[in-house]
Amino acid sequence: MTGLIWFGAVGAAAAAVHVGCVWLLVSQFGVPALWANVLGFALAFCVSFTGHHRLSFAAQQAQVRQALPRFASVALTGFVSNELLYAVLLHFGLEYRVALILVLVLVAGMTWLLSRHWAFKRRSA
Repeated sequence: MTGLIWFGAVGAAAAAVHVGCVWLLVSQFGVPALWANVLGFALAFCVSFTGHHRLSFAAQQAQVRQALPRFASVALTGFVSNELLYAVLLHFGLEYRVALILVLVLVAGMTWLLSRHWAFKRRSA
């Protein structure tokens, strides 16, 4: 259960970094929102990988060289899934805040499952 708590804490920290980066780049430097979102994702990815490797899934003892490309795949899949699912739900008229919460919960669940059972799973000897 401790790993799940760390997963939530690391995810919240990465989300805060992502949102803060986007806000700063858009509001203070005039960077277009879509570009700022990509930069925010990249910075949040660093926080997320480090936190999940050292805290959330530390017990699995995955090597960085194995876990990093796998987690990058999971994170990119989550990012694309988030954008696509959000667009679909908005297209069908779901209120944007409800749609966002639903998408965030679903993508977080997918990320946890893929991270636990694949990205940070220690390679068998």
